[in-house]
Amino acid sequence: HQDNLLFLWSITVSIFGIGGVLGSSGSRYMTVKYGKKKCLLCNNVLMVLAASIMGCSKIARSFEMILIGRFMCGVSICVPLHHQYVGEISPKKLRGFANSTSSFFWALGKAIGQISGQRELLGSQSLWPLLMASCGLPALVQLVTLPFFPESPPYLLMHKEDLEGCKKAIRQLWGEGHHQAEIDDIMKEKATMKNTKILSVLELMKEPAFRWQLYMIVILTATVQLCGINAV
Repeated sequence: HQDNLLFLWSITVSIFGIGGVLGSSGSRYMTVKYGKKKCLLCNNVLMVLAASIMGCSKIARSFEMILIGRFMCGVSICVPLHHQYVGEISPKKLRGFANSTSSFFWALGKAIGQISGQRELLGSQSLWPLLMASCGLPALVQLVTLPFFPESPPYLLMHKEDLEGCKKAIRQLWGEGHHQAEIDDIMKEKATMKNTKILSVLELMKEPAFRWQLYMIVILTATVQLCGINAV
């Protein structure tokens, strides 16, 4: 029935956001316990698996596989790890530029996806499974290359208290040289964090001191969602 088809279509589109809520809400616990590098590797495995499931949905004649794959993509993409890891492994003079690359490639990926989804390219009746599975290609590249990168130096020093591991990671990332100033900065941040209470989402919403900042973020985010880009 047409109403059932519309309902299934709506669920297929929105389940990505539901997965994103779950992925982002559990990110802090996962990153503190396992580290950003391991979490990124798990995210990539999840994305490759999701791409494989969606790519095989037509052969299996199962729309449920698209639902599952979209949900898994939401969990994987919306864990805010990439810009954190990139920023923490970058030298201070390149940190701002490195953090901006996440937004740039996020927008570039959306543009490539929309262009590739045209009927003249991968949006045809025969090729759309390839379009659904294409999200696994960047994840596969990162899954292969990321093991050659070290764990984030701030994570090693602040959470694992591994000073030698931190120094080794810094040398591997930034080359040989005098990096004591960067290590001192991490130590200062660690000392500051000890005296700072980490608020949960519920505590943040109840805190009067952050009420107006929270209102501003919610309004800006809602405006972006309502501007029509998702409908396009």
